[in-house]
Amino acid sequence: MSIATPAASTATFSPAGTYDALADRVLAGGSITREEALAILEAPDLDVPAILAAGYRIRHHHFGNSVQLYFLMNAKSGLCPEDCHYCSQSKVSDAPVPKYNILKRDELMEAARVAAERGAKTYCLVISARGPNEREMNAVEKIVPEIKQKYNLDICACLGLLSTEQAERLKACGVDRVNHNLNSSESHYEKICTTHTYADRVQTLRNVRDAGMEMCSGGIIGMGEAKEDIVSMAFDLAELGVKSIPVNILNAIDGTPLEGTDAMSAQDALKALAMFRFVAPDRELRIAGGRELHLRSLQPQGLYVANSLFVGDYLTTKGQAPQADYDMITDLGFEITGSCEEVSLDR
Repeated sequence: MSIATPAASTATFSPAGTYDALADRVLAGGSITREEALAILEAPDLDVPAILAAGYRIRHHHFGNSVQLYFLMNAKSGLCPEDCHYCSQSKVSDAPVPKYNILKRDELMEAARVAAERGAKTYCLVISARGPNEREMNAVEKIVPEIKQKYNLDICACLGLLSTEQAERLKACGVDRVNHNLNSSESHYEKICTTHTYADRVQTLRNVRDAGMEMCSGGIIGMGEAKEDIVSMAFDLAELGVKSIPVNILNAIDGTPLEGTDAMSAQDALKALAMFRFVAPDRELRIAGGRELHLRSLQPQGLYVANSLFVGDYLTTKGQAPQADYDMITDLGFEITGSCEEVSLDR
């Protein structure tokens, strides 16, 4: 077996205290500039331990060593009319994914039981669609109160673009928050989707906020965007007042237009996660899809700046075994919060 060795580098460490000074400013109630955020992304890999250590100070101030778990349920798969280039369920994807309309009550309730059993605080109900039709809205309105009553789970709905009236109906039935990712910067968005706009997504978030629900919105890094695009997205999310920020690292699924996109390195992914923590210090930051593929053995380091994870599988791709997540959290000396059941068993 051969072992790859990195090429010789002339990179040097940044001056001692560079990132602690940024953390000091953030912890004192200040903020970092876009230029400073970009500098974190452009920092040499040698700086990663110092960046994470400074970011951990911010994370610990707001969240201690807590980790919240989320559970994703792909309640409707495939059949989407949108052309999002990263998505295996879009109309331009040839990926062999399951295709089905919104699941029946019993299947959605069984998934809620698994979510609670795995220690998740939030059950994420997701459909593939431009936006929900009336049948789908009715199904969500009926199932949400039942799930909340039986399992005491928070509900996050991810249903696509929402009108003001639809957002108000979701609030009325008990949905706690809505996920609608910005996915990239405004300037890069047209390169990854043409069937709706960045502005459409921002308007959905505003409708969610105005209806009185929490906004969950993040993005996907590693889609061929410039580092400036990642910074722009982070600042837009912070300025919108998004409560929870999931950061996905592109899984370039075969059969999608982004198939073959160069993978983001683990070091670059960690720098990006840390940058989000500096920009949005008190927001929940979640390491989402692609963490197992790109961070690999460095996944625990991501939790020094992020404070939540999805436990189990994603929409059309597999996650690692839940027990591996529990062990990782325990080994860090961190603890799962908001869980509904004991999570010591491999499920």
